[in-house]
Amino acid sequence: MSMQKTYQFIKDAGHYFIATVDKDQPRVRPFGTIHIFEGKLYIQMGRKKNVAQQILANGKVELCALKGSEWIRVSGVLVDDKRREAKASMLDEYENLKSMYSADDENTMVLYFQPGTVTATIWSFKNEPVVMKF
Repeated sequence: MSMQKTYQFIKDAGHYFIATVDKDQPRVRPFGTIHIFEGKLYIQMGRKKNVAQQILANGKVELCALKGSEWIRVSGVLVDDKRREAKASMLDEYENLKSMYSADDENTMVLYFQPGTVTATIWSFKNEPVVMKF
């Protein structure tokens, strides 16, 4: 339930920002893909991008999304899934990406949050935080 609630919050928000570490410098950039495949929470990016290389060097990330007067912070460890099935599932969810990515190319990268490493917290100025772990 916690993963589904996290997924739905981010999906409804439309976009999120993901933070990585680049040697000793934090980096933040916007993303828009979120997907559940085989019971795991996935994101997608281009393997050639700097963000992908940063995650491969250090899989610990944090993302943040805003929806109305609430926001969610999700921290965990991302794991590279090179399987065609995982890529295809993501691209089926985001048809618009098929003009730039393919399940068969070397650039499409999908990553899942390693189970047991994820903490998702929904915050607002009005309510107590809702903390979910999965």
